[in-house]
Amino acid sequence: MIHVQPNVLLVSVLNLIGTLVFAMSGAAQGVQRSMDLFGVLVLAFVTAVTGGITRDMLIGAIPPESITSWHSLALAMLGGLFVFRFFRLFDRMQQPVLLFDAIGLGIFAVTGTQKALDYGINWPMAAILGMISGIGGGMMRDVLTAQVPSVLRSDLYAVAALAGALIVVAGNAVHLPLVVVGWAGVAICVFLRVMAIYRGWRVPVSRWGRTEPS
Repeated sequence: MIHVQPNVLLVSVLNLIGTLVFAMSGAAQGVQRSMDLFGVLVLAFVTAVTGGITRDMLIGAIPPESITSWHSLALAMLGGLFVFRFFRLFDRMQQPVLLFDAIGLGIFAVTGTQKALDYGINWPMAAILGMISGIGGGMMRDVLTAQVPSVLRSDLYAVAALAGALIVVAGNAVHLPLVVVGWAGVAICVFLRVMAIYRGWRVPVSRWGRTEPS
């Protein structure tokens, strides 16, 4: 019988969930931008895997997991097709892309951090790699749909991912179970994003950033 370590199994399950949710966020934005089916599916896949591929390349996990396994492609296509066909269900929700993106952001920030720690990366860089895992897909989605990436605006995006990553780092340092710190990290990340979306929480912006016309 093959024994799988609980941490490895949990990270794998969360990665699959995050892949599906991020794919749905990419597909929803593609539909909103009036892309055809092929464009929606491409955007779904790119959104789902970019963060993980970037993380794996940086920590030396070559070839990246998203390329060696068919699961990421299958989930991205499934999520993309579902959103394309049943977008009216999501359109009834307020800002569906942002809500799916918040969940994917939290999951990938947590799993990215844990994978970096498992590869022996020191804790500050592990947290940063977790943040990169979370923001990479959303950044690529925004670039491909001709938008300024959320991470470059004042709303809590990269900060939310970093907060979730730091929860994982802290839990790892005191040897708490990953199932506890993992879901706590996802929760704090999603909470910060939801507050930014619905309550207007923002990172401070320099008052010199915009010149008023004379």
